[in-house]
Amino acid sequence: MANQINLTKKQTEDIVGIIFQSITDSLAEGDKVELRCFGSFRIRERNARTARNPKSGETVNVPAKKVPFFKAGKELKELVDEKGLEIT
Repeated sequence: MANQINLTKKQTEDIVGIIFQSITDSLAEGDKVELRCFGSFRIRERNARTARNPKSGETVNVPAKKVPFFKAGKELKELVDEKGLEIT
Protein backbone atom coordinates (compact mmCIF):
# COMPACT_ATOMS: atom_id res chain seq x y z
CA MET A 1 0.00 0.00 0.00
CA ALA A 2 2.85 2.38 0.83
CA ASN A 3 4.20 2.05 -2.73
CA GLN A 4 0.80 2.85 -4.24
CA ILE A 5 0.58 6.21 -2.46
CA ASN A 6 4.29 7.08 -2.50
CA LEU A 7 4.73 7.12 1.28
CA THR A 8 7.11 5.24 3.52
CA LYS A 9 5.93 2.09 5.24
CA LYS A 10 6.06 3.92 8.59
CA GLN A 11 3.95 6.82 7.30
CA THR A 12 1.41 4.38 5.89
CA GLU A 13 1.28 2.45 9.19
CA ASP A 14 0.70 5.73 11.04
CA ILE A 15 -2.17 6.71 8.74
CA VAL A 16 -3.85 3.29 9.04
CA GLY A 17 -3.38 3.42 12.82
CA ILE A 18 -5.02 6.84 12.99
CA ILE A 19 -7.97 5.59 10.93
CA PHE A 20 -8.45 2.53 13.17
CA GLN A 21 -8.14 4.66 16.31
CA SER A 22 -10.73 7.09 14.95
CA ILE A 23 -13.16 4.23 14.28
CA THR A 24 -12.52 2.80 17.76
CA ASP A 25 -13.03 6.18 19.44
CA SER A 26 -16.28 6.80 17.56
CA LEU A 27 -17.66 3.39 18.49
CA ALA A 28 -16.67 3.93 22.13
CA GLU A 29 -18.76 7.13 22.07
CA GLY A 30 -21.73 5.19 20.68
CA ASP A 31 -21.49 6.58 17.15
CA LYS A 32 -21.97 4.62 13.93
CA VAL A 33 -19.07 4.68 11.45
CA GLU A 34 -19.87 4.29 7.75
CA LEU A 35 -17.25 3.73 5.07
CA ARG A 36 -19.02 4.33 1.76
CA CYS A 37 -18.99 1.37 -0.64
CA PHE A 38 -17.41 -0.81 2.09
CA GLY A 39 -19.69 -1.12 5.10
CA SER A 40 -20.56 0.23 8.52
CA PHE A 41 -19.50 -0.36 12.09
CA ARG A 42 -21.80 0.06 15.07
CA ILE A 43 -22.27 -1.16 18.61
CA ARG A 44 -24.89 -3.76 19.39
CA GLU A 45 -26.15 -4.59 22.84
CA ARG A 46 -26.34 -8.23 23.82
CA ASN A 47 -28.83 -9.21 26.50
CA ALA A 48 -27.81 -11.10 29.60
CA ARG A 49 -28.20 -14.85 29.15
CA THR A 50 -27.54 -18.22 30.67
CA ALA A 51 -24.86 -20.33 28.99
CA ARG A 52 -23.02 -23.58 29.60
CA ASN A 53 -19.31 -23.96 30.28
CA PRO A 54 -18.26 -26.50 27.59
CA LYS A 55 -15.47 -27.89 29.77
CA SER A 56 -17.40 -28.53 32.97
CA GLY A 57 -20.99 -28.48 31.73
CA GLU A 58 -21.74 -25.99 34.51
CA THR A 59 -24.38 -23.32 33.89
CA VAL A 60 -23.01 -19.76 33.97
CA ASN A 61 -24.67 -16.36 33.80
CA VAL A 62 -23.33 -14.12 31.04
CA PRO A 63 -23.99 -10.43 31.74
CA ALA A 64 -25.36 -8.00 29.17
CA LYS A 65 -22.64 -6.33 27.14
CA LYS A 66 -21.95 -4.13 24.15
CA VAL A 67 -20.13 -5.62 21.16
CA PRO A 68 -18.82 -4.13 17.90
CA PHE A 69 -20.71 -5.17 14.76
CA PHE A 70 -19.76 -4.79 11.10
CA LYS A 71 -22.27 -4.85 8.26
CA ALA A 72 -20.82 -5.15 4.77
CA GLY A 73 -22.09 -2.63 2.23
CA LYS A 74 -23.88 -3.55 -0.96
CA GLU A 75 -20.83 -2.90 -3.16
CA LEU A 76 -18.57 -5.09 -1.00
CA LYS A 77 -21.12 -7.91 -0.97
CA GLU A 78 -21.46 -7.73 -4.75
CA LEU A 79 -17.68 -7.71 -5.26
CA VAL A 80 -17.21 -10.75 -3.03
CA ASP A 81 -20.06 -12.59 -4.78
CA GLU A 82 -18.69 -11.60 -8.20
CA LYS A 83 -15.23 -12.92 -7.40
CA GLY A 84 -16.62 -16.14 -5.92
CA LEU A 85 -14.93 -15.47 -2.60
CA GLU A 86 -16.27 -16.95 0.61
CA ILE A 87 -16.58 -14.95 3.81
CA THR A 88 -16.27 -17.15 6.87
